[in-house]
Amino acid sequence: MPYAEEARFNSYKRQNDPLCLPETRVEILRDIHNWANGEDKRRVFWLSGLAGTGKSTIARTVARDFHDRGRLAASFFFVKGGGDVGHAGRFITTIAVQLASSVPTLYQHIRDARSDIATCSLRDQWQQLIVQPLSKLGSGSELSYMLVVDALDECDGNIPTVLQLLTELQTFQGIKLRILLTSRPEIPIRYGFSMVPDGEYQNFALHNIWPSTVNEDISTFLAHSLRSIGHERSLGFNWPGEECIEKLVQIAGGLFIWAATACKFIRDGRRFAARRLDTIIKSSSAITAPEKHLNEIYTTVLGHCISVELLDEEKDELCLTIRTILGSIVILFSPLSVRSLSTILRISEGDFNQTVEDLHSVLVVPDDDQYQPLRLHHPSFRDFLLDSMRCTDTNFWVDEKQAHQTLANCCLQLMSASLMQGICQITAPGTLVAHVERGQIEQHIPPELQYACLYWIQHIHRGGILVRDDDQVHQFLKEHLLHWLEVLGWIGKVSEGIHAVILLESIATVSQCANSRSSASPQQCIPAAVQKTNSTSA
Repeated sequence: MPYAEEARFNSYKRQNDPLCLPETRVEILRDIHNWANGEDKRRVFWLSGLAGTGKSTIARTVARDFHDRGRLAASFFFVKGGGDVGHAGRFITTIAVQLASSVPTLYQHIRDARSDIATCSLRDQWQQLIVQPLSKLGSGSELSYMLVVDALDECDGNIPTVLQLLTELQTFQGIKLRILLTSRPEIPIRYGFSMVPDGEYQNFALHNIWPSTVNEDISTFLAHSLRSIGHERSLGFNWPGEECIEKLVQIAGGLFIWAATACKFIRDGRRFAARRLDTIIKSSSAITAPEKHLNEIYTTVLGHCISVELLDEEKDELCLTIRTILGSIVILFSPLSVRSLSTILRISEGDFNQTVEDLHSVLVVPDDDQYQPLRLHHPSFRDFLLDSMRCTDTNFWVDEKQAHQTLANCCLQLMSASLMQGICQITAPGTLVAHVERGQIEQHIPPELQYACLYWIQHIHRGGILVRDDDQVHQFLKEHLLHWLEVLGWIGKVSEGIHAVILLESIATVSQCANSRSSASPQQCIPAAVQKTNSTSA
């Protein structure tokens, strides 16, 4: 059964994600545990909050606690642009796989589901993999388990369906399943909960907690982190002092992500840690809107990437490289490693690593740059970069449509240079993919080429690129259509290729109509590029 390996709170790639420090978030953690362990009839606990208020950290802390007690049914942490964890396609099958492991008596009932269940609708998957197995548990002592779903707002599509399925889950005799769901209070989720009777879910808004309580928790976090930095850099045990911490707490404006980013920025300064602390305090104006605080810390981090000693031409080149790298990271449909992304963008791995060296405050840059993906520390950085009203420095603002155009062109160039007939060098006709070692496939089809083959059409679509006869797309398809489909077959993504062709045909139709001077309706326009390609391939 297909499942998203990175969805679990304790997956390998999430092992360094933080938990709540002791003596912080005491009130909300107590409320969640009282709800989960008590007789409250409400099955869903919706923890909502603005960006940077600490929802995911709380969700990880709860998941860790219930996991250690043997009572975590499953966890799914959504990440926008995170591949399998960026959409709902594998949400239910992943929950089912974890549930079968957490509650052994469910294992056989889940295995009894139809073999093609993963290709069915989300509702059918939910009924056969979750509801029906749970309903078959025998009565007796009621077991209590927790299901943690984090950052539902990061899910690309199907949010209303997922929310409806979660809130419709009824009580079963053999198990009491509690669902902790976190998200920003965005319209689709607020609307979804408005359709649910109040007596069936509990809502807790983090941004409504008393500021004094939040500030006390942030103060504890800052004191712990900065004293650790002071010890590392021999700045003294009490560095930077209570007065300085109080100033930082006020600047944070109630946002844990501000405090976390500031501490990362200071720690990354190493011998200049104290100077960076002064920079943050001096550059922060007397503002109150939380979003403005994030804007300032992100602007400060980016500004420190550009040395004042550089020549103007060098500054322009570095800013372009930073903007290209960051723009690609924030719009990727699936995360890539340093090696893979540098290959796609045609930036040398050395230049790439030097460029991101000063961005560790906002990026998770793994030591293993060949396999582990680059990630954002927090999704609010993506929001900042893509919003020209927030990222007012044009050296760093990312034009989302332009970034998609850049990746689309890079993917096409990579595929044009790499695709060929018999790419995996399998000479025996009729060889099944299942009979070929995965390592052999990946040797000939590395991650960057797999990404390009999977998502180049989506980047064209998001970039608003018009497809015309004899353009780059048409030329690629005339030469490499069958080679592209062959790669999709080797990596088990033929169905995605079918959807991509349908999307490309719709783009070609719109493009043809946009360039037509006739009064024909869109339905009458002929997708010439696709049609000619199909004729050539046939």
